[in-house]
Amino acid sequence: MNTIITIGRQYGSGGKEIGRKLAEFYDIPFYDKELLKIAAKESGICEELFENFDEKPTTSFLYSLVMDPYALGYNATSFDMPLNQKVFLASFDAVKKVADEGPCIIVGRCADYALKDYDNMLSVFVHAPMSFKKDRIHDEYEIPVDKVKDTAIKIDKQRGSYYNYYTSKKWGDLKSYDLCVDSSVFGIDGTVELIKRAIEYKEANETK
Repeated sequence: MNTIITIGRQYGSGGKEIGRKLAEFYDIPFYDKELLKIAAKESGICEELFENFDEKPTTSFLYSLVMDPYALGYNATSFDMPLNQKVFLASFDAVKKVADEGPCIIVGRCADYALKDYDNMLSVFVHAPMSFKKDRIHDEYEIPVDKVKDTAIKIDKQRGSYYNYYTSKKWGDLKSYDLCVDSSVFGIDGTVELIKRAIEYKEANETK
């Protein structure tokens, strides 16, 4: 197994669970929010900033709130770049770092764009209708039933704005990914099996 799988996902569609199951099956690293710690460690930037900017639009309140770069671990050469750009580039570098270490699963963080020049990368987008996502969101994230739809729309809008701003592609657009899957059609385990089959075909074609 030599493939790096990036997973974009709608909130509540099961993308993270699907990624974990794939990582367990192939016995390879899984990265979601773990990337934030790596990016913070490698860049010297405060981890809290990564958490607050994580897959959020560039209008994050911290963008205008933070006024003292020195307190965040920056040096004098950092002032020529907006804070959100520094955080994104550090995350971008973290994605490449883990990809260079071998096959892995990376959820979100524009990983498919960061690794666009990697021939062994398979980009996947997981989506599902609200009727499928609402119970998962309520159960997994303990969001009140009457708040589920608004929460899902808000988070997906944030993820889309972040992706569209930093990449040359459109979040959720089928042209942006190698494989788009409706997890409500195949179920979580069925979607895992579908992605495994896609990996098999990809790797078989690479050896020809």
